[in-house]
Amino acid sequence: MRQASVERNTKETQVKATVNLDGSGRYAVSTGIGFLDHMLEQLSRHSLIDLTVEAKGDLHIDFHHTTEDSAICIGEAIAKALGERKGIVRYGSAIIPMDETLSEVAIDLSNRPYLIWKAEFSKPKLGDMDTELFKEWFQAFAQAAGATLHVWNKYGENNHHIVESCYKGLARALRQAVEIDPRKSGDVPSTKGTLGGSL
Repeated sequence: MRQASVERNTKETQVKATVNLDGSGRYAVSTGIGFLDHMLEQLSRHSLIDLTVEAKGDLHIDFHHTTEDSAICIGEAIAKALGERKGIVRYGSAIIPMDETLSEVAIDLSNRPYLIWKAEFSKPKLGDMDTELFKEWFQAFAQAAGATLHVWNKYGENNHHIVESCYKGLARALRQAVEIDPRKSGDVPSTKGTLGGSL
């Protein structure tokens, strides 16, 4: 089983995340931010990655540090569980419809972090959460996981649907990318023989 745990302790947050890439989508998530918990539960359920996240942060200031650091820990745990990334499919993509909304997510577990984010929101808040923080979450996740990540909300009106379709798209893309390719189970999926570094 490809499993890993990561802890991050700062003056702003204390976060622990555990992942099992070969799980069944079981989760136990507690960040103190209700909407973020909901999104992380979707991430686990639709990726089939078992996920445990326990975060305590300076929510009396705002949600920024807890949002970002939860993404860092989840991303680092996934990177740790992937190890040398031998045998993985590496690439994944998904197009997710949610009522009036359609979002597309593509990922390359290249060990070269990069985020393209094309999503806009009509309101500054979603519940108690600043909508600008969703880009921060995806940026921190891509950086920590070593993922090239493209997120594109093609259209939509409901901000909840836009965000949720992005997280579900990430989940489905991850589900593909972390799978072991039975035809190349012992090889790193790169002609260089390693992932990361220059193109």
